[in-house]
Amino acid sequence: MERVGDYMIFEEILSRLPAKVVCRFKCVSKQWCYELSTPKFVFIHARRVGNSIQKKLLSLKENSIVVDDIVAGNLEEDTSKTVTFPYDVEPSFLSIIGSFNGLILLFIKRSYNELVLWNPTTRRFKLISDDYFSHYFGRHNDTGGMYFDEHNDLKVLHINCYWDVVTARVYSRHNDSWTKLNLLNGTQLGSNFYSWSPGIYSDKKIYFMVSNYWIPPGERNIVVFDVISETFSILHFPEHMEVNPCQGHFLTISNKLHVIVVQYAGELIADLVKYEHDEWIKVFSFNRARIVHHMETQERTNIIQNNKWLITSIWGDTVEVVLCNDSFNYIQHVDNYNGPKGALFLETIVSPFD
Repeated sequence: MERVGDYMIFEEILSRLPAKVVCRFKCVSKQWCYELSTPKFVFIHARRVGNSIQKKLLSLKENSIVVDDIVAGNLEEDTSKTVTFPYDVEPSFLSIIGSFNGLILLFIKRSYNELVLWNPTTRRFKLISDDYFSHYFGRHNDTGGMYFDEHNDLKVLHINCYWDVVTARVYSRHNDSWTKLNLLNGTQLGSNFYSWSPGIYSDKKIYFMVSNYWIPPGERNIVVFDVISETFSILHFPEHMEVNPCQGHFLTISNKLHVIVVQYAGELIADLVKYEHDEWIKVFSFNRARIVHHMETQERTNIIQNNKWLITSIWGDTVEVVLCNDSFNYIQHVDNYNGPKGALFLETIVSPFD
């Protein structure tokens, strides 16, 4: 072991092990606990895990929180496990804001509102909400996302809509404090007419779908947050989304931003488009799209089950599409999906604490 060296043991061998096994190895000695907790090791381990086709799907049910195994986009049968949330609160009062590097960002809606960073694998959690949340937090479409800045500080972006005003704030894990940001002055995106999707991270940016679904023909915006400059901008829509009525849902496939476009133009049409080199490119159209009015208990959204895929949108509709061979092979490389009641996540040892 002495000839092998610490570098080989920790960075080349132990960094390839599952997160729960790494946590057990922390009990070997104080040195191992220290080495397996350094920011460098956590980063290397998370990077290796991110290349795996094995992921987890966390689903918020009415009375329970369920985690399923996902392999190559497919739901593995008989793998469902019930997990316990660190706070004594019914899952129906929880909503998922984002998933990033094994951490889940959730808010708790009750008489006082709270924002929680939670690693379901290590069961570590941190309450990050401050007094601001007790006054302004609670709209169903409050949203946000997570990212690492250039100094490897984990940050949480929170966007709040209250009385027609949009407020953006960023939480720093290192400083344990919040900072207010400027967000697209002159826009009306905080109005009750608008609904914000959960944010999705791709290539150092966080994307939000912001839709006005009350006043025809329906205004749609893609709001982009640059994690380096911590500034906002508006991204143009693909031509496929100029039909009304129309919905869009973000996901990442092979680490590239994609949008599922659901249109109602005489018939229900569902297309997959990707954003690459500042252009929207149509990948393919799904087969036999239809609206599902009642989901079975065992069904999950945005994963493959029986060669079918259930898609949800910020409007609340659930659309089922049938996958052919080409679409099946493409979709199985889904990296990230965030919805208010479900999210894909990786099993990492990333901590909510600095």
